[in-house]
This record gives sequence, structure tokens and C-alpha cells, in this order.
Amino acid sequence: MIDAHLLVVEDEQRLAEVLQKQLKESGFRTDIASDGYVGKKMMEQTNYDLVILDINLPLMNGYELCREIRKTNSNTPIIMLTALGTPENKLIGFESGADDYVLKPFDFRELLARINVFLKRSNTVSSIDKILKMSNLEMDLDSKTVIRADKKIELTSKEFSLLELLLKNRNKVLTREYIIEKVWNLDFETGTNIIDVYVNYLRKKIDRDFEPKLIHTKFGFGFYSSENEL
Repeated sequence: MIDAHLLVVEDEQRLAEVLQKQLKESGFRTDIASDGYVGKKMMEQTNYDLVILDINLPLMNGYELCREIRKTNSNTPIIMLTALGTPENKLIGFESGADDYVLKPFDFRELLARINVFLKRSNTVSSIDKILKMSNLEMDLDSKTVIRADKKIELTSKEFSLLELLLKNRNKVLTREYIIEKVWNLDFETGTNIIDVYVNYLRKKIDRDFEPKLIHTKFGFGFYSSENEL
């Protein structure tokens, strides 16, 4: 989306300036915040289309800032751009509300491709599948809301994306490899249990206090959504 307005929260001045220049040349308006506190204030004052966020920031780190943003804004895509690349770092980033995780050093072309994917996804208008329903659960893809048995369910952005993927593929068993690629844009790492963690989060929110159970495990294969076990 040309002329999209981006916020880069990065305390390395040289990197921030280079990013701003490259993004401008790619058609984006870009603001820079050099610490987490300033980034938070700028998010409160401006409706940005996407945020690029470092983790190691002065005053308020990237995890904290991401959580603060998600308290009032569940829609704006957030890409974490960081040198912290352990599975634990990534899991904390996604749990904080990030939509993507790019490691430094990075290729700007790859970062640009990811930015365009999120902006296109945010602005694609489709006349179908805006409301997903299963049993007494209803998911509105426009308003980003989930209601079950007339009760509103609060989900993080990643929980929402995972539930959307499961509902769009109802009665179909999805492997961990498929889920992590589609929801997290990552290659599957056998040492991480991120999928199981998030499936457990979802079950607690949308299944624990309701019937019928909608999220199921096919042991040895993966997970699926259905009103009945397959």
C-alpha cells in the first residue's frame, strides 16, 4: 500500500536513518522513535499502518511497548526487528502481541516483502468469509471480535490468527509445521512448543467454560476445529 504511514522504534540512530531512507524510497511515510516511551506516545497520537519495533530499547523495551499497544490496538501489524533470536525470545515477542519477528542482520528486501504482506492483508476487502461461525461461536474478521454463547472473548492477535486458521480449515487436521508457517511465518523448530502453548491458551478461553468443545488434538498429527471429534 503506497503512502502507508509506518513507525520505526529503534534506538540505533544510524540503522533508524537507513531504514527511514529505504522505506521512503519504497513509497512509505516513516516516523522514528528512539525509545519505547516516545514510541508509545507517538502511537497514541497517530494512526500508523504498521510498526517496526526493536526489543532492546531505552525507557520501555519492545516487549513492554508491544503489550501497551495491544491494550488498545489489536489491528495494527507489529514486526519485531531484533538481534535476539532464541525460541524463547520469539515466543515472548509473539505472546506480547507481535505479528512477525525478523532477525538482525536482515535483508531489506525480505523486510519489505513482509511489510507489504501485512499491509495488503490489512487492506484486502473480501465480500465473503468475514464472519466465521461454528456452533455457538462467532468470529468477525473485520472488527476482530470473538463471541461465544453471547459472551465476548478477548484474544491476542496471534490467538485470533490461530483461531481463524482453525475455523477456516474446520474438520481438517493441521500439522504443527503448517500452523507455525501460516500464523507465525516461521520455519518449524522441533525444539519449540509454541503451537501447543497457543492451542492451550485458546482452549482456556473458548472451550473451557463452553460446550461443545471446538478445538481438538489428533495425536501424532496436529490440531483441528470441529463440533465433534473426528
